[in-house]
Amino acid sequence: MGSSLLILFFSLFLLHLPFACNANLHKTSRFRSELLSQPHPKDAPITRYFEVTKPIKLPKTKPCSYIILQHDFGYTYGKSPVLADYKPPSDCPSQDFSKIVLEWKATCKGRQFDRIFGVWLSGVEILRSCTAEPRATGIVWTLKKDITRYTSLLKNPQTLAVYLGNLIDQTYTGIYHVNITFHFYPAEVPTIPLKRNSANSVSRFGSPADLVLPISRNLPLNDGLWFLIENSTDIEKKQFKIPQNAYRAVLEVYVSFHSDDEFWYTNPPNDYIEANNLTNVAGNGPYREVVVSLNDRVVGAVWPFTVIYTGGINPLLWRPITGIGSFNLPSYDIEITPFLGEILDGDSHKFGFSVTNALDVWYVDANLHLWLDGKSERTEGKLIKYKSPRPLVSLVSHFEGLNGSFLITASRSIHSSGWVKSSHGKIKTYSIQDFSFTNLMEMKENFNVQIVGQTIEANSSVFAKLPSSYMYSMESVKRFPLYLYSGNVEQGVGSYNSIANLSLGFNEDRFSGASSDFSTSSLRNLQNGQGNMLVKGNLVVSGLGSTQQTYGFDSNEGCYFRNVSSTNYTVLYDEKRGSCDRKSSPRLSFKLSRWWPVSARRSFRTSKLHGQRGLA
Repeated sequence: MGSSLLILFFSLFLLHLPFACNANLHKTSRFRSELLSQPHPKDAPITRYFEVTKPIKLPKTKPCSYIILQHDFGYTYGKSPVLADYKPPSDCPSQDFSKIVLEWKATCKGRQFDRIFGVWLSGVEILRSCTAEPRATGIVWTLKKDITRYTSLLKNPQTLAVYLGNLIDQTYTGIYHVNITFHFYPAEVPTIPLKRNSANSVSRFGSPADLVLPISRNLPLNDGLWFLIENSTDIEKKQFKIPQNAYRAVLEVYVSFHSDDEFWYTNPPNDYIEANNLTNVAGNGPYREVVVSLNDRVVGAVWPFTVIYTGGINPLLWRPITGIGSFNLPSYDIEITPFLGEILDGDSHKFGFSVTNALDVWYVDANLHLWLDGKSERTEGKLIKYKSPRPLVSLVSHFEGLNGSFLITASRSIHSSGWVKSSHGKIKTYSIQDFSFTNLMEMKENFNVQIVGQTIEANSSVFAKLPSSYMYSMESVKRFPLYLYSGNVEQGVGSYNSIANLSLGFNEDRFSGASSDFSTSSLRNLQNGQGNMLVKGNLVVSGLGSTQQTYGFDSNEGCYFRNVSSTNYTVLYDEKRGSCDRKSSPRLSFKLSRWWPVSARRSFRTSKLHGQRGLA
């Protein structure tokens, strides 16, 4: 592929760094299990790792807090999850909580890899995360997650399970000392009377669900409660039943990728691998899609964000600033409400999960959030329209020997609509998922240099037309840009210099609400990193990692901005701002607020925003 096409693609889709000669990612990943952290001064202070994200908006009330679990995760790989009894707080002045926060705090000292872990309540996953890689003098990290959406689960005693598979031996000595605390914030006394005619009070579309069902493995097995997707034909299924008075359903999907697919976005096509007899290189190309089926019919998909774990690509990049989403992996919502009419019969039904082009291994599970009609024993519904054509995927490939280029594009749309009749009346729900994918990959210098430029766009919209004049709308527009330049330079017998430059972004615009009662937000989150390691005899002899990150969140309820940079455990600068300064940051101004007047005044069929979608 010509250089002019490369330049055009990168300028249109990516924020990229100057080219450099970098470590071949596939060679690095093959050796990663044997790499050791470079030595550190014994008198260095304990390092605090952190993921850049906005603070959780909390009420002014005093929280009721208590530790749910304290445990030291040493040799836990292949063993059962650690269990604890969860009970809702009994000594709080109020049991009406407006915010519930999970706090994970861990320390570790020595040498250890990054380890994926999960936290479940009676099979419902409430956190997927990755540990930080320690140093000899010790590290600490804390993450806080808003778990208010699981309020119905947290009202009753449950079994809490944590799986963190760790290995301890003479070389890898790091034990993870973990505290998990729940913070319950009582609701504030409202100073303004609540709106009784809003969509929220009619159907509670913006409130936590009344019931959350686990769509995960049935028992706490050795590898946690995840389903393991091991290849492209593997389909994991779970039977479930729902109460017959449900009127809304949302499936929340958790996804993480490991082993041969940890860097799936760098995997070359199979014809390139076969032509060059590359037996140790993961293949199937870079396109992945998590497909969700209900009774063997596709009802939604996840095109996941490219989370880079704390030991990924170059471990020195993530000390102390960790990769976007690595401490709190995102989950993905799929609206199931249009299909409710087909599962309200009281019988068992099946959700299925598969991953297109998957290699070993993907961890997938889900939670089914259900809203129940407290005034009736049974609701009824019907699927009106449904469209889920197969994804459109194309590959333009050109290579001679180990040098070449590949352009992979894909797109998909899943549309559904249906109605549910309850005591709230007959509510029509429309769900739309639109995806697009572009990956441009180039191999140079006999595969010692690899360039990857990728953009994923994942847009979802849900519209609920209520019996009154209200229409509730939830819209999310996500864009995930990725740029990676990697290669390796031999430095003598048995040693090479590995250099990796990358740019990683998570951008999202959101809108939700009805009439004048709505919320809007815009997130722009970008990381740039530059790292190099001198590797000799499979050991990291020396190295340098630098990371810069800008995080901008702008909403009609407040703003948050952070600009931070670090180099090898040292924070160089850290600017934080909690006020909205749109003059200095005009790119963060929310652009979707104009949507509501259009969708409120026009029917779904003639909406100027979405055009003709054939669902009305």
